[in-house]
Amino acid sequence: MPAPPPAPPPNPWRTAVVAGMASYLDAGAIVSTATALVLYRPHLVLDDASIGRISALLTFCFAVGALAGGRLGDRFGRRRVLTVTLLLYLLGTLLLAGAQDPAMLYAGAIVVGLSIGADLPVSLALIAEEAPPQHKGRMIALSGLLWAVGIITATLLATVATQFGQTGARLLYGHLVLVAAIVLTLRTTLRESAEWTAAREQKGVTADGPAEEIRLGALRQLCTRPLLATLLATGLYYALWNLGANTNGQFGDFLWVKLTDHTVQSLTTLKAAAIPFAVAALLIFMRVADRPARRRWFLAGTLLALTGYALPVLAGPTPFTLAALLLLTAIGSPAPSEGLNLLVEFAENPTRDNLVQWLRAMVHDPARLTDELIEERWASATEPATLEASRRIYGRQAMAAIMAAQSHDDRPIWAALHKVTAPTLLTWGRDDRVTPLENALLPLRTIPKAELHVLPDCGHWAMIEQKEAWESAVLAFLTRPEAD
Repeated sequence: MPAPPPAPPPNPWRTAVVAGMASYLDAGAIVSTATALVLYRPHLVLDDASIGRISALLTFCFAVGALAGGRLGDRFGRRRVLTVTLLLYLLGTLLLAGAQDPAMLYAGAIVVGLSIGADLPVSLALIAEEAPPQHKGRMIALSGLLWAVGIITATLLATVATQFGQTGARLLYGHLVLVAAIVLTLRTTLRESAEWTAAREQKGVTADGPAEEIRLGALRQLCTRPLLATLLATGLYYALWNLGANTNGQFGDFLWVKLTDHTVQSLTTLKAAAIPFAVAALLIFMRVADRPARRRWFLAGTLLALTGYALPVLAGPTPFTLAALLLLTAIGSPAPSEGLNLLVEFAENPTRDNLVQWLRAMVHDPARLTDELIEERWASATEPATLEASRRIYGRQAMAAIMAAQSHDDRPIWAALHKVTAPTLLTWGRDDRVTPLENALLPLRTIPKAELHVLPDCGHWAMIEQKEAWESAVLAFLTRPEAD
């Protein structure tokens, strides 16, 4: 009997959309709850304290779910966790849509918060693991776009729902029930993460084997330099950013009605007007997410969002300052390999200026690029044989062929890294702009006997820029007695 044909390779963009819909459902839950609680208020006899408690409980459960979700995804697999969390989300939104008393609202908020909180880190992990290396940034940024689409859809629905009181609130949650059911159906067609599967194979665990044997990485690695500083800075940033975002998202309608004496309908109209700005900002950021310019865009977006949050504090909560907050955060919030691109540019157009631009991306300290070094590299790089080889390997046509092959490969090359059984030393420049430091984490946690040596104040040319330190680390590794 002939073997069945191999399954077609997954489309990473499809995976990014189906998994990334967690962001849509998360944003939809936050925005819908902000409006729905105000609409439920006279019918379910909700006072100000009850609205605050339910909204706060939803946010708290998001955090608890996110804390547990990553670990669950590592133990039981991305696909399995994404299925269970979405089933729970369906249950929670059904409770919220059919609420007959405050107790059902509390229960629904708990279930929705825990489920979507656990879903988000697992969905982002699946997107990052399945995305081709050259598209990771934009595919993860796509989840931000889906977040915005969730806000947009919930906002547009709210402009209509606010006219129907508690029925409008039920329609808002009913929309989330429908979307969650569709996404759940689509998620059953996703394959398991190739990286997670490779980690299981590395440990010799079968598909139904003991999940507790799987360890995709040691947490202690996050508590060592320089990763600890990055972890703390990222955590602090998102803690502060989400404090503002969730306050605006969950209490925005309540504050607007209470502090400006305007109606919910007027706020939803204002939100709808801000939609084109948010979408435009997200689309722009997706284009730069895999380029070094993302840092400048991120900084600009953060400053805009900070300005928006500062206006009501400095000038008071007026219709103007709250409207400015909405607009500026809509534009700024989306802004949450350079060296290779410059090398491609030089291969296509081998000018001296393009060479210098590429060389600057290779080092941390531009002072190392002396005139003598530039002349030496220029003479070497412009030899006919060298130019031909550069175009063949790094030209746009060659890079396009590589990306096409990667996107159609059912099992990426890095999924076989666990088969490297020899002791392996990874050396990395902390300030590498060609292959940034975070790229070291995959081989570090996948190669069984890998160890990482990070060189400070160092770019891609570690063996040149930190010659003595690099040679010392390599010699120590090569001359170390092997353990019995």
